[in-house]
Amino acid sequence: MSLFWLRIAAFFYAAGLFRTLWTLLKNRSADPPDAPGNAVLGSFALGAVLHLVSIVERSLLVSHLPVDNFFESVSLFAFLLAVLYLFVHWRYNFASLGILIFPIVSLMTWVASTESPVTPWSNLRVRDAWLIVHVALILFGIASVCLTAGASIFYLVQERKLKLKDLAAASRLPALRTLDRLINRTMGLGFVFTTLGVLAGATWAYIESGTRWMGNSNVQIAIFTWLFYITMIFLRTSQGWRGRKTALMALGLLGFSALTWVTHIGLRTTLER
Repeated sequence: MSLFWLRIAAFFYAAGLFRTLWTLLKNRSADPPDAPGNAVLGSFALGAVLHLVSIVERSLLVSHLPVDNFFESVSLFAFLLAVLYLFVHWRYNFASLGILIFPIVSLMTWVASTESPVTPWSNLRVRDAWLIVHVALILFGIASVCLTAGASIFYLVQERKLKLKDLAAASRLPALRTLDRLINRTMGLGFVFTTLGVLAGATWAYIESGTRWMGNSNVQIAIFTWLFYITMIFLRTSQGWRGRKTALMALGLLGFSALTWVTHIGLRTTLER
């Protein structure tokens, strides 16, 4: 039953995740993010309560704090993050922190809930279609990252032209404000596609290979890339990172995305040896 309550908690946590994705889709990350609505906070808090029920039930079953394996440790850490966020939001009304915490808690709780294998695919067409959706989402995410990196390169070039007072050359490029807006929009859209793609891929791998999916280097690199992505989003929305800082991070994200692509395609055979 503890695993059942954990999976229900992951469902309620997902409200916060989709709140983050919706905020980014509105292309308003250049402004201070809106505070989470009462429904989102209520759902997230309910998820934390059910998460606590899961941990207490598992503790009673094993007669100690459940931190015996990777999945139990991740579950406990996700619960502590959720409680910490709820306290900080209540005490300091730090709205932008949700941009970082909601997706991480949701993903970690989902990972913790994959401790027990599930029934394999009953329909191969559904299996193949799910994989196609995963690949399509990731490709859209990488395409958005490429646009973000391209706009970032032009931003750095334009910034240098303006510093050198080369107005003739600068006039042939978009204004810095326009490029910054393009970076903002493509970055938010790319994060939405990447998040949904990672969730779809991890779910597919979990059903396909059970608990062994966490040992897959392809999945690990993809999650690390996603964490770098969400860090960049958080720094932009909460710390006001603009211009050169965001441009350099976008180029770094392009490198991580390329590595993720290579490990899934070019080096897949090598990594599986």
